[in-house]
Amino acid sequence: MKRLYLGVVCALSLAWPAAAQDEKPAQTLFTNVHVFDGVNEQRIENASVLIEGNLIKAVSTDAIDAPNAEVIDGGGRTLTPGFIELHAHLMLMGPSIASMETNSTWEDFGIHGTRMAEMYLMQGFTTVRDAGGANGGLRRAIDAGQIVGPRHYASGAFLGTRGGHADFASFTSPPGGQTNFGNLNMAQQVSGVDDVYLYGRNNMRMGATQLKFMQSGGVISAFDPWQLLAGSKEEIEAAVQVANEYGTYVMAHSYRKEAIMNALEAGVMSIEHGFSFDCEIAEIMNEKGAYITTNLTAFDPGLLDIPSVKNEPKSLAKAISASATFANYIPNMKECPVKRGFQTDCVGSVEACNIQIAYEKHLNNEFFGPYQSMVTLTSIGGEVVALSGDFSNPYTAGKLGVIEEGAYADILLIDGNPLEDFSVVGTGDQWFGADPRPDSPETIRLIMKDGVIYKNTLN
Repeated sequence: MKRLYLGVVCALSLAWPAAAQDEKPAQTLFTNVHVFDGVNEQRIENASVLIEGNLIKAVSTDAIDAPNAEVIDGGGRTLTPGFIELHAHLMLMGPSIASMETNSTWEDFGIHGTRMAEMYLMQGFTTVRDAGGANGGLRRAIDAGQIVGPRHYASGAFLGTRGGHADFASFTSPPGGQTNFGNLNMAQQVSGVDDVYLYGRNNMRMGATQLKFMQSGGVISAFDPWQLLAGSKEEIEAAVQVANEYGTYVMAHSYRKEAIMNALEAGVMSIEHGFSFDCEIAEIMNEKGAYITTNLTAFDPGLLDIPSVKNEPKSLAKAISASATFANYIPNMKECPVKRGFQTDCVGSVEACNIQIAYEKHLNNEFFGPYQSMVTLTSIGGEVVALSGDFSNPYTAGKLGVIEEGAYADILLIDGNPLEDFSVVGTGDQWFGADPRPDSPETIRLIMKDGVIYKNTLN
């Protein structure tokens, strides 16, 4: 009897791979679309795009023969890559650092992260790089289909110095004391190279795809002047060393020019905020192949009227000083352009971040025009997340941020032409005081991620 059972098992085990090989991935064929490929300023007119499984199989202006494909008539709409957010904080719900440190549990953070992930996907973002506060658990849940959300590149805990921009401890917390953020590996204070090694490697162990180092201070934060130069040369280099061990890179929160230059010299590949950007920095960045992401809301004329700024004298003083120093960012970026990715940097409720994302889209167009804004939202984002390499990158089967053969099938179908009317990507021209926004822009008619359609209002 045992011999018969083993024979049946062997026979089945030999048959299953053959049967699996005969099953071809499902196909979806988009017809009658104008393709913005993420790179070129001119759309590919009157095209068809064939999806097989989770990858793009063909892009052509000729008819594509795919008799078994599900056909979607694009009706002359624009087909674009899914958008890529390079600086989000999906787990940080606010309303303040103090509240999250003293009055929030892992359940609060997890529920908020789940809701933020779905909101981002429905706003057209099929990939999000989380710039601190989230470990690998959110990505596991998304990729397993337990929750709905974009591809998620986590940074793990913020790494920063005592009194710096990653110091979320309460005012009376002693050095080395336990914190809520520390216990949940959302933020870690480092003091010396050994701490950077310890917490950096722990971040990678916890599912990080890149590391985040906090060099400068902030405006609304409690302890740190924005001009802060935090972290020694050796500490920043230690973070880069750990990242290199895992084949990935470091992103650095850097405001002052000195901070940016120190980061680039140490091997940092992604400058976050970078408000003191100038042409000297641009030359070094282009030489090293580095990138920058900047939240353009920092240049909003109403910045000083934000309640958390104007109602706090210390923050107001910092904001006035920062605004004066950062005034040349936009003209410098236009004169000496580098590869700039999209970032929103919202900490707060899902509803508030929805509004801020739409406003950030709007400001990109206001300052840099529709074509550069579309490239910023797509192909540049794809290049940045690819810096996480072959084994720290969880998504290596195809490219992101482009429409081309072999790329991931992360696709939007949009009414109109965003290269002429950028509002169709879901912009909003007001930040604070704006009305709540819909769950998803009406003009984004279809959202596909990894070959799966999450929204379709074409019919």
